Amino acid sequence: QVQLVESGGGLVQAGGSLRLSCTASRNIFSLYWMGWYRQAPGEQRELVAALSTSDSTNYADSVKDRVTISRDNAKTTVYLQMHGLAPRDRAVYYCYVQVVSTTYWGHGPQVTVSS
Repeated sequence: QVQLVESGGGLVQAGGSLRLSCTASRNIFSLYWMGWYRQAPGEQRELVAALSTSDSTNYADSVKDRVTISRDNAKTTVYLQMHGLAPRDRAVYYCYVQVVSTTYWGHGPQVTVSS
């Protein structure tokens, strides 16, 4: 079992920045794929960014010039740094880690962008 605890959501003005953090209950981020999804009201959950065990990254086209995913050296926390936020980025952001056939999710902090 893995618990993921996120922080860093909130309200930001358009053009602003936020950094989301996701800390795992044990050191697993170096062992499995992990990343961030988001879900806007009335929309399906979509992948924002993913990070492989070899540190390769995958970003959604809608955010790839504005978002960076990274993890710390202790491999227990992963970050999502977002710049140039726009109202369209408003969503609940979920951290996840894929452990073999099981996906663990964080609680999903809300990100709201005011115009």
